[in-house]
Parts: sequence; C-alpha cells; structure tokens
Amino acid sequence: MSHNRPAAILALARGGTSEDAARDSGASGRTVRRWMEDPDFQTEVRDTRTEILSTAVGQLAAGAAEAVTALRAALHDADGRNRVQAARVLLESCLSLRESLDLEQRLAALEAEQPRR
Repeated sequence: MSHNRPAAILALARGGTSEDAARDSGASGRTVRRWMEDPDFQTEVRDTRTEILSTAVGQLAAGAAEAVTALRAALHDADGRNRVQAARVLLESCLSLRESLDLEQRLAALEAEQPRR
C-alpha cells in the first residue's frame, strides 16, 4: 500500500486526528503516529497549518471591507441588527486569526534563532 505523507500532513494541519490522517494517506494509524514523532513531519504540519490560516486571514480580510460597508449602512438602517452582528463576527474573526498568525510567526522566528544563540 502506498503511503501519501502529504495527505496525512494536510489532514493533521486541518485539525484531523491520526485516524483521519491514516485514512487519507493510506497508511496505518501506527505509521501516522510514528510520523507525528518526527520533528520534520511536525514542522511540515505546522507550516501547512500556517498556510491554511494565512489563506483564511486573506479571505476574511477581503470580506472585511464588505463588513465595514454593512456596518456603515446599518448605522442608518433601523432593521440592521442582523447585519451588524454578522459584520461584528467577521471583523472579530479576522482580527483573532491575524493575531494568532502573527504570534505563530513570531514564535517560529524565535525558535529559528534559538540554535544560533
């Protein structure tokens, strides 16, 4: 049976379990758990997750302009409560994901500097 490590990495980066990764990769659960102990594999999962989050942040940012437009329109619309709530959730999500991505990038930079010290 062929083992597809990239499929396992993607499954784990998306929040899947080792069983999900095993099913997606064609490997056994035991093989996936062994891969998960490998620092290089862990780095690939983390990097893939960062890419996924970065894409999500970009998509949220693209929608943020529409959310601001909805908020501004709702300021003059007596029935704008639902639109305001949706806009608030979108903006809060964008900021939260951006903060998480920034923290992850800072931590990765610090970890990369650590061996040099």
